[in-house]
Amino acid sequence: MPVYCSVKHENSATNRFCTHCGEPLPLPQGQMLLSRYRIVRLLGQGGFGRTYLAEDVTSRQNLVVKEFAPQVEAKDQLQKAKELFEREASVLKKLQHPQIPGFRETLEVKISNQDYFFLVQDYVEGDTYSQILENRQNQGKSFSEEEVKTFLQQLLPVLAYIHGQNVVHRDISPDNIICHRSDNLPMLIDFGGVKQLPASHGFWFTQMGGIRTILGKKGYAPEEQLRQGQAFPSSDLYAMAVTALVLLTGKEPQELYDSYQGIWRWGKEINVSTELEGIFKKLLAYKPSDRYQSADQVIQALSSTAVKRVIPTNISRMHTMLVSPRWQRPQKSATPQSNTQIIPQPKGFPVWVRPLVMSLVGTSAAVAMISGTLAVVNSVLTSIPKISLPKISLPIPTSQPAKPTVASGETAQIDKILSRRQALKIPSLFFNATVNEQFYTKHLDMQGRSLTAKPEDTPLRQEWHNIATELLDKIDKAQLSTAARQKLGSYSQRDDEIWKRKAEAGQLGGQTLPQLTKQTQDKFDQLFSQGRRENLNPKTSGQIWYAIASDIVSQREK
Repeated sequence: MPVYCSVKHENSATNRFCTHCGEPLPLPQGQMLLSRYRIVRLLGQGGFGRTYLAEDVTSRQNLVVKEFAPQVEAKDQLQKAKELFEREASVLKKLQHPQIPGFRETLEVKISNQDYFFLVQDYVEGDTYSQILENRQNQGKSFSEEEVKTFLQQLLPVLAYIHGQNVVHRDISPDNIICHRSDNLPMLIDFGGVKQLPASHGFWFTQMGGIRTILGKKGYAPEEQLRQGQAFPSSDLYAMAVTALVLLTGKEPQELYDSYQGIWRWGKEINVSTELEGIFKKLLAYKPSDRYQSADQVIQALSSTAVKRVIPTNISRMHTMLVSPRWQRPQKSATPQSNTQIIPQPKGFPVWVRPLVMSLVGTSAAVAMISGTLAVVNSVLTSIPKISLPKISLPIPTSQPAKPTVASGETAQIDKILSRRQALKIPSLFFNATVNEQFYTKHLDMQGRSLTAKPEDTPLRQEWHNIATELLDKIDKAQLSTAARQKLGSYSQRDDEIWKRKAEAGQLGGQTLPQLTKQTQDKFDQLFSQGRRENLNPKTSGQIWYAIASDIVSQREK
């Protein structure tokens, strides 16, 4: 079967370079790698390598194989290339998140007397967001503001995770995010690995000599990344914001940004609500220091905006699994043309704390309180049945701020809860949902009534504080690793699959899945009284079960 280069020159399957233009050729269909991986077809290619769909002939699973082809001949250069490749592979190996394709292994293969490096990863079924947008545009549609906000809320925990691992993606765009077909969650792909290999070491299609690699797609990557080669967590947040605006408007970044005047076309090409526009403007600030500095800050800002939510009619429960609680897929959006889903998001801060916000408006403390402290006392549980969730909006401040109506001791208690949660690096959305679930489960008779600052609600507010404090005590007592705590709210059935593969491969120190399950359950039972894993809510207490299991797996791997 002939093989074609990028300009469609026909070549023999035995050729590694085009006989017409000299371009390195892709691997032919049916090519075997180490007698295990059979190349099915070429998925795509970029400036540094190619990506293939491959079949694992031992398990009959589809996988992704990424090719890195260094064009160097000197032994010292080849050894350096190999070291860089192995360094990047070790980074990818530690990234274990349900919305990141799982890392399998690295390969070094000799083809036609040349050494080639490969990364093997899980294959994600689904369309990229650029493909989804194109399909919608063919119908004269794009993404709604509500869908874009949901997209951000689903993607931000992934960025929070990789940034917590000191990894910056550097190439976020609709092409590099896949909508997972099974659950409609955005999967972040195509980062690390090949993109972080310096061009100065002669990797495929690199003609820059000793110039350092500049990564990022024009229009999506911020100035400091494209011109200076610098990348920060806020650089990823910038690219994420551009991606969201492209999905919302259906237009390319060049149409949304006036490069001559250096301004975004707000109110012209870009029309969003006032609240969301403010968030986007901060995400897209020219100076990195003027942007949100973490994904968690953006999550908190989004949670305070009043955008319509879809409320589920019942609480999802887990079924029995061998290793851990079954992950319940979020409900799909009722919008027929949408391939994404609208999931319930926590509401804003409780009514009883609003006067406290107003007393601080106009100061830096107000900003911190709105985005941080008040997020802790989020009083609405979206997963409890038959609870109507009234919208809570922030009143317009006056020149004479109102005095807080809650006691100063209660305010100090709120501050202490926030400080402890932040010190433990527990995601606010997970924490609030877990506390709310426990509170409203005890008070189903409230039927949608939020807590207020009125004196008659003082005992209820105190109960909420007590539940929050007790949850912090138990998580602290569990002695979870920082990485495990940071991932609370993001664990899913995909983690089960990763642990299962490791156990079957003997990578857990000989521990079997039933042993892992029992050890996890025993530790969980020492802290919580919710019962067996099949009775846990996978989005709240089930997340702690996962975190315990994750740490046990990490310890066994060592």
